[in-house]
Amino acid sequence: MKVGFIYNPIYLKHDTGEHVEKAKRLVTIMSHLERTGLKSQLVPIEPRAASTRELSLVHERQHIAHIQDIAQKGGGWLDGDTVMSADSFEAALYAVGGAIRATEAVMDGELACAFALLRPPGHHATPERAMGFCLFNNIAIAANYALNKYRLGRVLIIDFDVHHGNGTQAAFYDDPGVLYISTHQYPHYPGTGSIDETGSRLAGGTTINIPLPAGCGDGEYLRVFREIIIPAARRFKPRLILVSAGYDAHWADELAMMQLTVSGFARVVKVIKEMAGKLCSGRLVFSLEGGYNLTALASSVKATFDVLVGNTGIEDKLGPPSYGFEPPDITYLIEQIKEMHHLS
Repeated sequence: MKVGFIYNPIYLKHDTGEHVEKAKRLVTIMSHLERTGLKSQLVPIEPRAASTRELSLVHERQHIAHIQDIAQKGGGWLDGDTVMSADSFEAALYAVGGAIRATEAVMDGELACAFALLRPPGHHATPERAMGFCLFNNIAIAANYALNKYRLGRVLIIDFDVHHGNGTQAAFYDDPGVLYISTHQYPHYPGTGSIDETGSRLAGGTTINIPLPAGCGDGEYLRVFREIIIPAARRFKPRLILVSAGYDAHWADELAMMQLTVSGFARVVKVIKEMAGKLCSGRLVFSLEGGYNLTALASSVKATFDVLVGNTGIEDKLGPPSYGFEPPDITYLIEQIKEMHHLS
């Protein structure tokens, strides 16, 4: 089974200085994959620049022009969280193009599955604005591209970043062809993602938010997948699964307060892989979102690839939380969501 990855040094040209979303994130990931020998088991796929037409599958032309203009002026801060450099627009085009290229490779049968290791990330970018470190919404554009080119009818997006993907939700809130499921710490940035945000019009029920309290770990996440995500996916019958893969729910990540481990991420990825195998002929694409503790990020990405290629034995040198506290009981939350979405 061929597993591919998207990467290009152009992603490092999105120069954010010492911002937490910095080039060193990808440098550390790639170095770890090389050092451990895992990179040799993967098929490299070159990204390409996305066109304005492809960006417009999700974003308003005014937003696209604004990002290009800021880059041409040398970059700057778009808000209190999001910064650009002179090369950020080009890097963002290749980030979107990387997500598209990964999707094409899987849909065209070149690869069984793929992971786009790209930046800037995307799931906070709404149709009309950049925010939360994100310029364009890589995963949302890839989803619309796949729906249009391959006439899929149904695409599932799973977002396990610790922050709610408000941009992805906004892109598909009225679209019954995309089931968007997000697990995220709540309340937390960006403040969206409550259980009653479920989609509108004909798309009612095709947004499933799972707003988890701080302190959730491996057991809580696996329970959510088994009791909510798997039944919802089975009912939806997707023809492709896309994953916004953020690793900031790891216990060592300072931008959140969750307790996932590297081994926990591996178990989540295994569930998603098995789901794809049963529901959509294994068609599965990951796209990198958050994760800001460099050791946890690199280790979790490697664990993801280990699961995808079928390697046994997940290396988790960080182990369980060093501080450790009793995880919250999420039984009532799960029952609320199951009742709201009519999941048995």
